[in-house]
Amino acid sequence: MGKFIRIKKGFNINLAGKAAPKVTPIEHSDTFAVKPPDFQGMYIPKVLVKEGDVVKAGTPLFHDKRHTNVIHVAPVSGEIVEVKRGEKRKLLEIRILADKQVDHKPFKKYSTSEIAKLGAEEAKELMLEAGVWPNIVQRPFGFIADPETKPKAIHISAFDTHPLAPDYSVLFKGEDVYFQAGLDILKKLTTGSVHLNLHTTSEISSAFSQASGVELNKFSGPHPAGCVGVQIHHLDPINKGDIVWTVNPFGVIQIGKLFLNGIYDASRIIALVGSEVKEPQYYKTYTGASIKSLIEGKLTNDHVRVISGNVLTGTRVANDGYVGFFDSYVTVIPEGDYYEFMGWIAPSVNKLSFHRAFGLMSFLASGKEFKVDSNTHGEPRAFVQTGVFERVVPMDILPTYLLKSILAEDIDEMEELGIYEVIEEDLALCEFVDVSKHNVQKILRDGIELLQNS
Repeated sequence: MGKFIRIKKGFNINLAGKAAPKVTPIEHSDTFAVKPPDFQGMYIPKVLVKEGDVVKAGTPLFHDKRHTNVIHVAPVSGEIVEVKRGEKRKLLEIRILADKQVDHKPFKKYSTSEIAKLGAEEAKELMLEAGVWPNIVQRPFGFIADPETKPKAIHISAFDTHPLAPDYSVLFKGEDVYFQAGLDILKKLTTGSVHLNLHTTSEISSAFSQASGVELNKFSGPHPAGCVGVQIHHLDPINKGDIVWTVNPFGVIQIGKLFLNGIYDASRIIALVGSEVKEPQYYKTYTGASIKSLIEGKLTNDHVRVISGNVLTGTRVANDGYVGFFDSYVTVIPEGDYYEFMGWIAPSVNKLSFHRAFGLMSFLASGKEFKVDSNTHGEPRAFVQTGVFERVVPMDILPTYLLKSILAEDIDEMEELGIYEVIEEDLALCEFVDVSKHNVQKILRDGIELLQNS
């Protein structure tokens, strides 16, 4: 057994629209997409297909010109109907019109006993060839892991504390064998430990509770306790020169399915949540599913904001957009395109806020579910130092000074103040509680890119 860690700092954002434990299949006569912008740090993607090509699930679509062996593949079989580009011919997405029955490209498969004898290089080679490698994210910086490096440890967060996060016992029900196979493969890729981090009070999927050969750690406390960066900080902090890999549970299972079944299996369960969803629940689909197939006929009205992921770190998508590669839920909230006269100064029992002056009900009724919209209730202003960031970031860093050092482009100061330990999700709560209305996550990413290019 590993460590037990109690997180005290943070804030739970309790929103209306949690998913009921009901899973419904979606008919797959629609399009799916793989989107290079989902992958941080990608240099220039080189497209390997053209419109009109017929592909199988697992067929290579593109790779990064900097890491040509890291292949991104088709989640379903069908016809390439669009290679969508933006300004300066930047590749935005590759759309596939899916077959009714998914046809998989075959790869070599292994029995459980064969996996135990498999070498690290052979395992890595198959993961790269079959396209499951992009599930592995490297810290620092949150980029796809460099296959040429060896991490000091691998971390898997087995719970999610973001607003309206899905229940992992629903998402990964019946995946025990594949999860364990994925863990057995990942153990070969590091000289250190594979950490499986659980929550002490939430329901634990049997896939996690029965896992063997890993270090089980338990966490308690509010969001961002479920963020893997926070967990790494409390277990084994990242210093300059350290490399740590992280994988979400879906990625572990996908790796396991590749080795046991010999296919790239992108089938997954996605939750549709939020106050504007008539019946929030789970849907069985594939990675890169179209938003239209998920929300059509399921919303209370059309004046909404659709977010791939959660309200803190998710990406706004149009109704004809697609679910992000790493996202297991889609959140729908009211659009906030209105002006509220002196709304920032009027206390209310119906507003969710970390600050007592503005959101009294957040403290008086902790179990209340709030209906929030996308209105920021203010515009960016002077960077006010209130000390509130330090109250929601459960890490031994000074986020206010870190952000100011990024704005000043002081690389030495950025390194000293802990930029190697954080990516956007770790500081997303700072953006929520910031009275100055700054785009904290963008500032942090700008700092990471500055450091990377220096």
